[in-house]
Amino acid sequence: MSAPGPVPAKQEAILQALAGDDPTPRYLRLAGALARLIESGVFQPGDAVPSERDLAHLTGYARVTVRNAIDALIRSGTLSRRHGSGTFVASRIEQPLSVLASFSTDIANRGERPGSVWLSKEVARPKPQETMALGLAPGENVVRLIRVRTADGEPLAIECAVVPAAILPSADLIEASLYTALAERGAAPAHGVQRIHAGLATAEEARHLGVPAGSALLRIERRAFLANGKPVEFTVSAYRGDRYDFVATLKGEAMGQPS
Repeated sequence: MSAPGPVPAKQEAILQALAGDDPTPRYLRLAGALARLIESGVFQPGDAVPSERDLAHLTGYARVTVRNAIDALIRSGTLSRRHGSGTFVASRIEQPLSVLASFSTDIANRGERPGSVWLSKEVARPKPQETMALGLAPGENVVRLIRVRTADGEPLAIECAVVPAAILPSADLIEASLYTALAERGAAPAHGVQRIHAGLATAEEARHLGVPAGSALLRIERRAFLANGKPVEFTVSAYRGDRYDFVATLKGEAMGQPS
């Protein structure tokens, strides 16, 4: 029998991180070891981690132990599972709250390829919430666009965008970017208001986003307006909490002002 070859550097690093006696449950030891290696830069954002089978063979742990460790890191947002591709170190996206930009523009500016999986697009009667958000008169229709937004093929968000049909009369006018279609009709949003709250993925949302049911989501409700104050867009989105951080710039109170 030939001698085994050298252990690759990253696998050797995993073994070193697990070395020593520790009464902690094995799945937590493995999860902690991988998290430390990610924090120290041994594994970089976007790197693939060894498969469950390879980790089980490397460590001598049972497959179920390895699976529990990987699932814990996925729930924490440290790892991201891509169906059919494997498990990767998650690269979190920082989205500034002060910028009103389309998903396509934002992703393209990060050097990734934006995409969409259309779930539905239609001209329809508005729902009561949409009527109020867009200030619609009785009898007005809307264009409703529901799609999964992707970056380099990875699903990141589910988006339901609604626009007055008086501004955008056909859903077929949308190719990739809603904001591009609005700009071509002289109706580019000038400013907007967003509300963000935390939520958990339903079974259907989890299926579209490729995450476990109950995973953390960021639910975002956005209203965008023309320069004259007329509402032009009402969008409700569910973003993967393991991939997005929304960042705001804060200013301190002016010093020396009377209290």
